[in-house]
Amino acid sequence: MEKRCVMDGAEMQMDKPGEECGVFGAYDFDGGDVAPSIYYGLLALQHRGQESCGIAVSDTTGPKGKVLCTKDMGLINEVFTPEILEKLRGDIGVGHVRYSTAGSSTRENAQPLVLNYVKGTLGLAHNGNLINAPELHRELAYTGAIFQTTIDSEVIAYHIARQRLNTKSVEEAVAQAMEKIKGAYSLIIMSPRKLIGARDPFGFRPLCIGKRDNTYFLASETCALDTIGAEHVRDVAPGEIVTISPEKGIESDTSMCIPIKHQARCVFEYIYFARPDTYIDGMSVYHSRIMAGKFLAMDSPVEADLVVGVPESGNCAALGYCLQSGIPYGQAFVKNGYVGRTFIKPGQKSRESSVQVKLNVLREAVDGKRIIMIDDSIVRGTTSDRIVHMLREAGAKEVHMRVSSPPFLWPCYFGTDVPARDQLIACNRSVEEICQIIGADSLGYLRIERLGEIVGDRPICKGCFTGKYPLEPPAEDIRGEFES
Repeated sequence: MEKRCVMDGAEMQMDKPGEECGVFGAYDFDGGDVAPSIYYGLLALQHRGQESCGIAVSDTTGPKGKVLCTKDMGLINEVFTPEILEKLRGDIGVGHVRYSTAGSSTRENAQPLVLNYVKGTLGLAHNGNLINAPELHRELAYTGAIFQTTIDSEVIAYHIARQRLNTKSVEEAVAQAMEKIKGAYSLIIMSPRKLIGARDPFGFRPLCIGKRDNTYFLASETCALDTIGAEHVRDVAPGEIVTISPEKGIESDTSMCIPIKHQARCVFEYIYFARPDTYIDGMSVYHSRIMAGKFLAMDSPVEADLVVGVPESGNCAALGYCLQSGIPYGQAFVKNGYVGRTFIKPGQKSRESSVQVKLNVLREAVDGKRIIMIDDSIVRGTTSDRIVHMLREAGAKEVHMRVSSPPFLWPCYFGTDVPARDQLIACNRSVEEICQIIGADSLGYLRIERLGEIVGDRPICKGCFTGKYPLEPPAEDIRGEFES
């Protein structure tokens, strides 16, 4: 999809890395309505974006250019009432949940994007971030393009539509557009008679294929397929374009694929973004997090009475720490399930109050005990500081923090909203200094050498930890470029 706009001092991100979005597509070869399945698929992907959402559908037997689309700010169950879903009649469709990383959090920037052009219509949902979006945007603008949004997903849609004028099929147009766009992207494209999925050659963001009876699905995560009772057929390979149609089933174009050793999956899909019941490229996210916790226990042991996780993504790693160390695993926090992920809140004051609204400490569980608290990351340190303080206030004798990722030292340009270096607590600070700042008794991070082991040695991007990126990053921070 995009990259986050640069904000002023009051508009800072949460003390968590923000991911992009979730995408979901469906095509019922028997002609049934797909909007209900897309709705439930997006509900399963709600953790990937809580700012806006949308569904676009079309009837493949009806008028070629007719697309019905509803999108708005808010959660899936807030935007889509039974009455709205009832009106979204069509046997092919695409849906999206958004977390803004480029372009403001506004209704205009909600997806899917629907483009009407001389060859018909395109519906597009995008998860990722283009590093050459500004130059492509300028190139299109100087040739007459008028943009309705401030997101780089529209740049992709324009390039596909323009290439389609000179190609025999929409999938050829997607392949030619992929030769121009650079960065991270998982795309689902709805044309009048085809559903197309495409994944960038590095495989930064996940995309998988599912099937239920005679309906085919494309989704960001396998958990969305489970929710609707679909079988996970396989993942879309990095660089692959899949075309789904009644005439030919699933067609594959691997012309954009690169050697496996050059691929670079985002390791944070395994550490934090994806739901633990998801499999990405054959690897269980739950297993990855368990292993991260075990490695923390091996590499950063400490004597304690209880191991706890910061809900939700810290829980699996905490269980792994428990299994390896033998220290009992327990629950220290009660989470308010009706509060969104804390990084969604934009302002500093909102961020601090969100921690207390979202989490409360079980005093009886921690009072008088030495606690090992496991979380998935520390970005700025503001949230960690408050949670450590909350545990101490509840009577914890000691609080030892363990983090199931290495320290963030560099920004991300490929779809994870890791901010500029001067906002990263680990930049130019030792682990001991960070420990003092957050008020813990000890602090340990996952060793960077362990990253490959937790993902089964699949090629991953470590740019935010090492500063070495799989693609040459832009010379300046591109976030918010279109709004300057």
